[in-house]
Amino acid sequence: MHAADVSAKRFTTTAFRTGYVIDEVDDLLTRIAATLAGYEQGGADGPITAEHVTGHRFTSTRFRSGYDQDEVDDFLDQVVVALRRHEER
Repeated sequence: MHAADVSAKRFTTTAFRTGYVIDEVDDLLTRIAATLAGYEQGGADGPITAEHVTGHRFTSTRFRSGYDQDEVDDFLDQVVVALRRHEER
């Protein structure tokens, strides 16, 4: 997974079922993309770790737009794998 993959990722939005607050997810994805870009440019460490992602909790939204929780969680599982690979190096 590359920084561009994270930057380009789009999720289905919810309206009348529980979702994650869009701005919170977008903010974390921006920080993840910056971290991956740093690794891609030869940086040793990034500000976002796999542990940070697994421990992060988003605010839930109901009756207003949010990102589909399952889609976000599945994508973040992939991000964690990618970050761990970089961290092991």
